[in-house]
Amino acid sequence: MASSLQLQFRLSPSTTPALLRHRPIQCATDRRALFDRIAPVYDNLNDLLSLGQHRIWKRMAVSWSGAKAGDCVLDICCGSGDLAFLLSQKVGSNGKVTGLDFSRQQLSIASSRQTSLSRPCYKNIEWVEGDALNLPFSDGSVDAITMGYGLRNVLDKRKALEEMLRVLKEGSKLSILDFSKATQPTTASIQEWMINNIVVPVASGYGLAEDYKYLSKSISEFSTGKELEKLALEMGFMFCLGSKLWNLTIVRIWCFGFMSLMH
Repeated sequence: MASSLQLQFRLSPSTTPALLRHRPIQCATDRRALFDRIAPVYDNLNDLLSLGQHRIWKRMAVSWSGAKAGDCVLDICCGSGDLAFLLSQKVGSNGKVTGLDFSRQQLSIASSRQTSLSRPCYKNIEWVEGDALNLPFSDGSVDAITMGYGLRNVLDKRKALEEMLRVLKEGSKLSILDFSKATQPTTASIQEWMINNIVVPVASGYGLAEDYKYLSKSISEFSTGKELEKLALEMGFMFCLGSKLWNLTIVRIWCFGFMSLMH
């Protein structure tokens, strides 16, 4: 359960004027440092390496969350804010979006984008620096949750799912988007070849080759679709409308998975 202690702070005006809420974070320091380092080029690399298709996947994930006008929704591991901005458009000015991440640099960029994009509905977004394993929200207080490329990076997947189940209202949905561990040798070979021969060389142009080698390791150590299904069901989730986690290879480039779950 989350502690009742809360600290508030503002980043310097040169970084962003938006208010961020801070919570103690229990995570691997080197992992958080990695995401801080890649923050300035994260969006550009996502566009380049996925040929822009990550934007389609994110819209699908938000759609599957069931977020609607007036809802209070949460985007965990929000990064630079793509899913949070899409959720904001869904819930409208009467709703509320919270984007939570452990990387202050990612949140700084998200907040700066919020200011520069200047859409009226984006005023409903709050950025919180916090831990996916210790969500600073009350039980049953959230109408929908999204998590893009985050479950693979948390230290304890079971605890993360437990926390998401705790804060979700009964009958609400959790939508997870992530790369998944391939089970077919051919798909696994394509995935590994793409990372080693395209992702890492491109990242090296930004001085981030070593950081993006982590991607291959995190995917190879991640659960398979069946393993995630089993874990989610054990935690008390159920699959929405009979849907299950599914894997696709988009133009034979990326293997990814969606999981749409209901409390």
